[in-house]
Amino acid sequence: MEMHCPSHSKPRWTRRKEARPQELLAAALDLFVERGFAATRLDDVAAQAGVSKGTLYLYFTNKEDLFKAVVREHVLPVIGEAEAMIVGFEGSSTELLHAIMTGWWEKFGMTKLSGITKLMIAESSNFPEVAEFYHDEVISRCNAMIMRALVRGVERGEFRPMDLEVALQVVIAPMMMLMLWKHSYTAFRPEAIPADRFLAGYIDVILNGLHTLPAIGNP
Repeated sequence: MEMHCPSHSKPRWTRRKEARPQELLAAALDLFVERGFAATRLDDVAAQAGVSKGTLYLYFTNKEDLFKAVVREHVLPVIGEAEAMIVGFEGSSTELLHAIMTGWWEKFGMTKLSGITKLMIAESSNFPEVAEFYHDEVISRCNAMIMRALVRGVERGEFRPMDLEVALQVVIAPMMMLMLWKHSYTAFRPEAIPADRFLAGYIDVILNGLHTLPAIGNP
């Protein structure tokens, strides 16, 4: 007699074929943020996604390839949205820079994605290929957005002339520190300044430092 196996007896990685890449990327993001790049094992990613390690290799050749896919799936769309917003922005440069920084925090900084920042700072020297990829795909594009806002402000006379390359780093550094705090210091120091309060103060200081000033006469 011919036997027919019921569909529920199939392994779950054959029942959800179309969802496999997304599940793997979601599991990888969780583990990269939780453990870092070096400590994340492909076996653990596959297990968390509910598939076999062999299934993982159908989509990704190695851990570096998996990490790049995570960035392209979860980070680059956020950058693309911000770039599109800048193209059509009609407000002042102050409003533009404010929108960039608050939008970045809402879509990236306050989410698990900001854990990738900590990962890159901690481990980039040990994984230069991954670091170069992240710089080209993420950091350079983020820098370009902020620089565009700064140049726009200076050209319009809204921001005072300054060394824009230095100003770019000054604008970026507190945001980087805020993301690092989120995944380290504030995890066990609840009395630390809340992120929303820090962000408001940071934007106030940055924008007031960029604004053109009235001429000051000799005392």
